[in-house]
Amino acid sequence: MCFLQFSGNFTILLFHYDGRTTEWDEFEWSKKAIHVSVRRQTKWWYAKRFLHPDIVATYDYIFIWDEDLGVEHFNAEEYIKLVRKHGLEISQPGLEPNKGLTWQMTKRRGDREVHKDTEEKPGWCNHPHVPPCAAFVEIMAPVFSREAWRCVWHMIQNDLVHGWGLDFALRKCVEPAHEKIGVVDSQWIVHQSVPSLGNQGESLDGKAPWKGVRERCKKEWSIFQTRFSRAEKAYLKEINSTSH
Repeated sequence: MCFLQFSGNFTILLFHYDGRTTEWDEFEWSKKAIHVSVRRQTKWWYAKRFLHPDIVATYDYIFIWDEDLGVEHFNAEEYIKLVRKHGLEISQPGLEPNKGLTWQMTKRRGDREVHKDTEEKPGWCNHPHVPPCAAFVEIMAPVFSREAWRCVWHMIQNDLVHGWGLDFALRKCVEPAHEKIGVVDSQWIVHQSVPSLGNQGESLDGKAPWKGVRERCKKEWSIFQTRFSRAEKAYLKEINSTSH
């Protein structure tokens, strides 16, 4: 179980989107965890509503993880030591290269403790210090410092519950982003690709439920990009007007 990899120095908060909470009572650690259940929601919907920066201000780091991660090679205490050693404000464990990998940046490297940049497919990065070649982690298993989370929380949109596009914008929350965002290789996880959330989507026009969820994710990403671009332009305009 994932939670056995976290010591008593951590508080476990479980978000139940399937309405099943009592089944966890057989585990001793579950009795000490905090359980929040709202059917057919996502972790970013929960995070926006239950992890306000003021509420979690007593914690040094916030782990916001998916439910389908293998943690046999992960120890949370050792992970935090490495994050502090390498000055990472936003991070994630490296991913097993042969399982559920989307981006080269998140692939575990076996010859180092941490990496902060990578080479991607041609055309993906217009600069070596921007996502997804650097200053980038996925929304699957991010870890935020208290200070970074205060910024990221405000970036999360109430109605864009899947969080797509957020990973490309995280760099706006720390400076210099290509130094303070990275992947921890020596503590790694396995993405097991269990389609649990996708199966709760609506089956429309003969399409599988997960296809409906994926379509919504893509639509949300487009909306997020539009909003983010608009907000950034407004911010720069305000800065320029006050500097004259």
